[in-house]
Amino acid sequence: MFDSLQPVILTPLAAAEAQKIMQTKNIPEGYGLRVGVRGGHGCGGVSYIIGFDKQKPADMVYQMEGVTILLDKKQTMFLIGKAVDFYEGADARGFMFVEQEAIARGGHPKTQDLSIKT
Repeated sequence: MFDSLQPVILTPLAAAEAQKIMQTKNIPEGYGLRVGVRGGHGCGGVSYIIGFDKQKPADMVYQMEGVTILLDKKQTMFLIGKAVDFYEGADARGFMFVEQEAIARGGHPKTQDLSIKT
């Protein structure tokens, strides 16, 4: 039923940066880009997280733009409709989570959620 589901997409910029980091930081073979959430208790909502990790038994795994995406199946509901983009500007540089709809409209939305500084 969920074999082709891709709750989170990567923009080409995000994919290129992830591949660059994997090469320059010597990320071991077999690791993928883990996307997920932290928190979700009470009124504070969730914080999005991103990093490199090994696959775990409860993970959903798929390829996008040449990058292996890993996410815990329990977190899928928080990630559906999200896109990981990469922003580089005078004020910040890093990965950010945005709505897929914004990417589809051709926007390059700015957000406060710069999850990894590189």
